[in-house]
Amino acid sequence: MTVYLARVLPVAAALTVALAFSLLWRRRAPLVVFGAVAAAVFVQWLMDVQLPAGIVLLVALCTAAAHTGRRGTLLAGAVVEGGAGLACLRWAPDGAFLTPFVALSATVVAAAVLGVNVRTSRAYLAAVQERAERLALHQEQQARLAVAEERARITREMHDIVTHNLSVMVALTDAAVYAQRRSPDRATAAMLQVSERGRQALTDMRRSLGVLRADEPGAERHPPPGIAQLEALADQMGAAGLPTRLEVRGGHAHVAATA
Repeated sequence: MTVYLARVLPVAAALTVALAFSLLWRRRAPLVVFGAVAAAVFVQWLMDVQLPAGIVLLVALCTAAAHTGRRGTLLAGAVVEGGAGLACLRWAPDGAFLTPFVALSATVVAAAVLGVNVRTSRAYLAAVQERAERLALHQEQQARLAVAEERARITREMHDIVTHNLSVMVALTDAAVYAQRRSPDRATAAMLQVSERGRQALTDMRRSLGVLRADEPGAERHPPPGIAQLEALADQMGAAGLPTRLEVRGGHAHVAATA
């Protein structure tokens, strides 16, 4: 237990309070707090007062190393190392300077290394977070590009749907006009084909627009046509008067409907 004389007791109490409370602001201003703690410890050395609270200088060194760069860490470490040498010169037993100085130096190095490790870990976590944010931004951009490509594909599909169905309807209408006097039955069948093609075109358009408009009520009830519907399409083209032949080779179960 440390016993102080009456004349140094107020100084010891004031230095202890200063050393303890200065650590409250060490994260906001690490170098300022380190300077204040170092000054208090130096006053302690001048007054020849040994305070157990002097250990806070190591805490201040660790905080300074964790929140400053390499130059600040080296400067703070040199100050604490010099303080360790002065302390050993004054308070070490006669002929026993080297042992306590080596022990204090090892403690100083450990505190500085701990602070540097904290700073390195913090920088690594910040880099990982920044990389994750960049990756998320890249994925978002890729998703937007995919949506734009899908919209372009749907636009081309809409153009093909409208062009194809209008061509068939025009051909059927011309055939109905030509056959209405000589063969009314064929003219009626052609007009029915025109009506059927119109309904089919509307169904295909609703299905395609349903991808662009999420609130389309019946979009999902109209699946896209596949290879199985090619025969019916060829029959419709033949009914319109266009020579059409369908030939399917090999299996097609693995072919997607969009193909």
